[in-house]
Amino acid sequence: MVVNTVPLKLSREVKTGVLVIAGILLFIFGYNFLKNSSLFQDGRVFYVKYKNVAGLAISAPVTVNGLQVGKVESIDFIGENGGLLVKFSVEKDFEFSKNSMVQIYSSGFIGGNNLGIIPDYTSKEMAKSKDTLRGEIQRGMIDGILDKFGPLETSLKSTLSKLDTVLGNLNDVMDEETKENLKSSISNLNSTMASFSGASRDMSSLLRDNKDKLNNTFANLDVTSENFARLSDSLAQLETGKMIKDLQGVLDKFNNIASDIESGEGSVGKLLKDEKLYDNLTGASKQLEQLLEDMKLNPKRYVHFSLFGKRPKPYEAQNDTIN
Repeated sequence: MVVNTVPLKLSREVKTGVLVIAGILLFIFGYNFLKNSSLFQDGRVFYVKYKNVAGLAISAPVTVNGLQVGKVESIDFIGENGGLLVKFSVEKDFEFSKNSMVQIYSSGFIGGNNLGIIPDYTSKEMAKSKDTLRGEIQRGMIDGILDKFGPLETSLKSTLSKLDTVLGNLNDVMDEETKENLKSSISNLNSTMASFSGASRDMSSLLRDNKDKLNNTFANLDVTSENFARLSDSLAQLETGKMIKDLQGVLDKFNNIASDIESGEGSVGKLLKDEKLYDNLTGASKQLEQLLEDMKLNPKRYVHFSLFGKRPKPYEAQNDTIN
């Protein structure tokens, strides 16, 4: 038995309808993809109430300890007081109690705000889908900075007030005579600076002309410092203890000699202390002086000279003899 199959032919209208339907589905899928939402969402949904969402946007991440577990689905007004109801989904299989806190926090300066779940495990009643949880808003970095600016603003106002007072007093002081004196002082200061500039140029010229001499001087200073260093090393190597001990011994000997002289011991001590020896020396000195005087007056008494060997005549005393 032979069965003839006839190919199914679609009309142009059917093809057009299929393409239109596929385009619509693709558009819906793409729109939800760009919104970061899924067409076949099967996660849990929770609610939280706020008076102010602080810029929280739809599709903002919902995190637990920094890990994204869901996203914000919608934000709607509730009641007549302008309260806001935030609906968010949790796609991860994560259990937390009904007393957990849902906090709006800042993810950075330009990252926007996120929704963070702070789990609370003190209660045994677990949160279920469509439950309403407690909410709060975390103070961001901008708020902290603005709080810091409060005291600064007060201090700045006080400073500006004092500055205004100072400027007012300065205007009172700066009369015409004071201004003229100030101008004169500035003119004199300019002249002084010009003089300093000229002196600086002269100094530069002097240093440039005597550069070789200065180099030689510094070289000599280097040699001198090396010699001082060697001398310092030599002094450091001396046995100062022994030298001081020897010096102390010499001083002790001098003290002993001085003590002996003071007590009249030894030749020098007796010479200084023995009056009889002093008198004898004085008498001997006087007699020696008389002898020398007699030799001058009567040289023939002591010296005789003859070429022919004549015997000397007996000495005859004369009247000029010293008694």
